[in-house]
Amino acid sequence: MDKLKMHTPDIAEENYKKLVALFPDAITETTDEDGNIVRAIDKDVLMQEINTKVIDDGQERYQFTWPDKRKSMVMANAPISKTLRLEKEKSIGRDGTPGGVDSENIYIEGDNLDALKLLQETYLGKVKMIYIDPPYNTGNDFIYEDDFAQSTDEYADNSGQTDEEGNRLVQNSESNGRFHTDWLNMIYPRLKIAKDLLAPDGLIFISIDDNEFGNLKKICDEIFGTQSFLATFVWKRRSSSQLDKSKCSTDHEYVLAYKREKFTALRGIDKDYKGYSNPDSDPRGPWTPGDLTVGMTADMRPNQYYDLVDPKTGKVYKPNYNRVWSYIPESMNQLIKENRIVFPEDTSKRPMRKRFASELNSATNPQSTWLSDVGMNIEGTKQMYDLFGKSFFPYTKPMSLIKSLILQATEKDSIIVDFFSGSATTAQAAMQLNAEDGGKRKYILVQLQEETDQKSEAYKSGFKNICDVGEERIRRAGEKIKDETGADIDYGFRCFKVDSSNMKDVYYAPTDIEQLSLDGFEDNIKEDRTPEDLLIQVMLDLGILLSSDIETQEIAGKKVFSVADGYLLACFDKNVTEETVIEIAKKRPFYAVFRDNSMANDSVAANFEQIFEAYSPETVRKVL
Repeated sequence: MDKLKMHTPDIAEENYKKLVALFPDAITETTDEDGNIVRAIDKDVLMQEINTKVIDDGQERYQFTWPDKRKSMVMANAPISKTLRLEKEKSIGRDGTPGGVDSENIYIEGDNLDALKLLQETYLGKVKMIYIDPPYNTGNDFIYEDDFAQSTDEYADNSGQTDEEGNRLVQNSESNGRFHTDWLNMIYPRLKIAKDLLAPDGLIFISIDDNEFGNLKKICDEIFGTQSFLATFVWKRRSSSQLDKSKCSTDHEYVLAYKREKFTALRGIDKDYKGYSNPDSDPRGPWTPGDLTVGMTADMRPNQYYDLVDPKTGKVYKPNYNRVWSYIPESMNQLIKENRIVFPEDTSKRPMRKRFASELNSATNPQSTWLSDVGMNIEGTKQMYDLFGKSFFPYTKPMSLIKSLILQATEKDSIIVDFFSGSATTAQAAMQLNAEDGGKRKYILVQLQEETDQKSEAYKSGFKNICDVGEERIRRAGEKIKDETGADIDYGFRCFKVDSSNMKDVYYAPTDIEQLSLDGFEDNIKEDRTPEDLLIQVMLDLGILLSSDIETQEIAGKKVFSVADGYLLACFDKNVTEETVIEIAKKRPFYAVFRDNSMANDSVAANFEQIFEAYSPETVRKVL
């Protein structure tokens, strides 16, 4: 049986393997500064293969760079040996039942860089829309301070394990000499991984203001490609004037939008038919009068300048001196026969063409300013007050903003990701929209357990960190939507937290463990970890959705997990008998996973492969 790797993929290594597969003749060996033989790329051969110029260090080129950018790229690609652990007591069932774990929505507590790495294999190319509202770097924001201490080699040697400090939030003030650098190092690796989560027709929306708009645009151009830029939407966030140091009131923010290669178009803005009516009971339904003339141009057709006669009354309508009719006489007569022309009583006024609502496209293409028509910050503040009786955060995004973006970019069964989820506006917006249109959109939210200020209303109300606020908001919003609509939608979420691997160090680097200390590693699984913990890490390792149905069965006295209707069968008990192995094999799962050395005796272990070859040879067998 193959052993599960139990850590996230090493993207740099995978990229190297792709290069080897494409250009094997460009792969060579050389010596490093210590005289060790290391693998290398022959740039001269690569230049010949791809027929393009390779830029050496020191040559001028167009680029966007900053201190530590290379380390930031390494961090995006480097593996980590962490996992997600289910927090059942914080989870909410699909129907709103506390402690339920049947919801398809996911809420993750922890560093979003770790969370994205843990999700990248399972949700690769499956996410239709990402929305994030990252720190704006205003000088008062807290940003992630990531650990650049380990080199690429150290990551490889330790299977991506981080040091004791891990990652943390620090305040990024303008007095910091690395003010923009630290923000760029924070956002770059997260967007790099997020890109791979997007479906081929997916979109990412990023809220930002003027402080880092220029830098964010350049980073996104690099990561997603300039050809993937969709638009910069302008959102009006307040109506009252608030002057800054320059005596100018900045009332807007931006939403940057980037698309993947197979994206076609936004859904469009629903047209407003308030001006439509049907005073003459036309069977084609409500209509509005439209202009029937065009301005005179050099390419105007002479037969567009003529007297128009109402056949019912005989009244004559002269063309305007500076304008002509939109149609030649033959086409105009056809419109009159079809009762599409409205003649006024006063011949000094112009006839108009009926424009029927039933014949128009139901939506128009969004303009770059269309978000100015959605709610402002004050709406977001009010929505929090409606749920909690208090306003915890001053700049909460309004639900109408997120709803509008979701409506433009998703189908009714799409997956939505927000990895700077804050107060969980995205979750409430997704639930509200599902209730309105019968959708089954699913969300994945990620939020660091950032502590609330002890002087804040949130802290005084018992919410010690932002995750507490977000999770409670989802609960209360779900109850509110259910009471108001009665819709049969998913009101819950499965709560996970980012944690260290379930496996001991010996699992990843057995050769580094001294022989004298092996007695402490008779089992390579940490003592405080449950079978459920192991199952979640196995699902991540095998790329099985965290929202999959999980059932527990008993087979020959052993606990067996059945995931996704038997797609994965996992048994983490010890002393597994031949009877258990046979019954699992008879169910013909795609994956079968056991603990290493878990067979009851040598006979069962010796017969294990033969049992599966007899009953289910296609099953992929794994151990941990």
